Amino acid sequence: MANRQKQAWRPSGTDYLNVFEEQNPWHETGEVPTALAFTVERPLGKYLWRRITTDNPKRFQLILGPRRVGKSTSMFQTVRHLLNDAKVDKENICWLRLDHPLLMRVDLDVLVKFFLERRNDKKSMLYLFLDELTYAKDWDLWLKTFYDDAWPVQIVGSSSSTAALRDRKMESGVGRWEEQFLTPYLFSEFLELYSGVTPFAVKDKFYDTLVECIQSNPTIDLADRRRRFVLTGGFPELLLDSAKAIEETEESILIRSQRVLRTDAVQSAIYKDIPQAFGVDSPMLLERFLYTLAGQVTGILSPNKTCTSLAMSQPTFDRYLSFLEKAFLVFTLPNYSGAEASIQKRGRKLYFVDGAVRNAALQRGLGPLSNTAEMGSLLENMVAGHLYSLCLHTNMRLFHWREKDSEVDLIYDDHENPMAFEVATNADHHRRGLWAFADKYTKFKSNCFLISPNCTPIMPGESMDDVGRIPMDLFLLAASAQAERELFKNLHGV
Repeated sequence: MANRQKQAWRPSGTDYLNVFEEQNPWHETGEVPTALAFTVERPLGKYLWRRITTDNPKRFQLILGPRRVGKSTSMFQTVRHLLNDAKVDKENICWLRLDHPLLMRVDLDVLVKFFLERRNDKKSMLYLFLDELTYAKDWDLWLKTFYDDAWPVQIVGSSSSTAALRDRKMESGVGRWEEQFLTPYLFSEFLELYSGVTPFAVKDKFYDTLVECIQSNPTIDLADRRRRFVLTGGFPELLLDSAKAIEETEESILIRSQRVLRTDAVQSAIYKDIPQAFGVDSPMLLERFLYTLAGQVTGILSPNKTCTSLAMSQPTFDRYLSFLEKAFLVFTLPNYSGAEASIQKRGRKLYFVDGAVRNAALQRGLGPLSNTAEMGSLLENMVAGHLYSLCLHTNMRLFHWREKDSEVDLIYDDHENPMAFEVATNADHHRRGLWAFADKYTKFKSNCFLISPNCTPIMPGESMDDVGRIPMDLFLLAASAQAERELFKNLHGV
């Protein structure tokens, strides 16, 4: 990078200076506007500032997640903590939104040098927030240079696409930055908007937390809240609006959520983020592909059928599916086999990162309110999404299992306490798949559970069929509380 010819550039024009002033209002006021940093904080907004100020070992921080989950808001909240709690000089906290048309024209090192030169104390650390980092040309190589050459900067970046994790980026990132994944709101976060529910102590291990939940047997009735959460989706602005309008009807919640997410989450990803990151030449086909997948949520992917209906080749199917996963719209689970070599050779199960995005992609309108089977799929998708979020923080693997006529929805492959979960809408759902799975993979014996809305909690060893029962709301609370604990541990080096 050092030998690369630089373009002559100084921000002498008012256009650039106006952009810098607009994006850094605290340079004038000393405060972050509430409109940018909401009072309600997600866990990342609560904890990240301590990680970047303690910084042992030093790592840049990349926040990755879908659109509208609060990445920028969490960064603004981090700025607020730096100003108010860490007492960092306001001139040493700088923000650049790198998908701005003017800033996309300038090399990242030139922008960073400009802000370094503006510091009052030239020996102080510059805290640099780079929103939509991956829009900057050669961003990964510049971060590598900043780190290896010990530039006096601490960087927090964000991206709505895991373009950051493509193969050519991995070498640059090793030992230099950490990825923090921000998924849509989890159930416990949602409940905090309405006063919160914490009926149990969170343990070091997820299995122990579930045991605590079952044995304490708290009395909770969250069916109405859960249904509202399913319909709204876990997107902060929508949830905050919904919390303010507690009397809002389910119909208006559903329609408003779909309208907003259709534009901001689906179409922005399809027509902006993915083409920018991966060079997709047919966004319309990609949108049709997403629409087709939305009709298969919680089901086993059928590449041949999909390729035939869309006149798509198998390589295109694989590429487009990987793009949607890297843009945090969907995730897939491989079929558990117990042997790493055969994991990827069998059918994958499809989920959306948030079921509300699926509704928006399909433009379902009021359909989910009257379709029992569809609501059942959305509940399973929500449970899977909570486990997926937990796995992002614990580096555990998540699977499903199907063999002949037997299947299990979710396999949480913890090294010490692996667990299998079947999700159902009622407590009388059959357990045949769990029995067959535990017979074949004996390490799961006495670690199989049925999750349903109205069941009585019981441990596997205490039930007649060796299958435990977990009320759905209790499971969602446990998984979301555990995910927050794991994030806290990761950011504090615990």
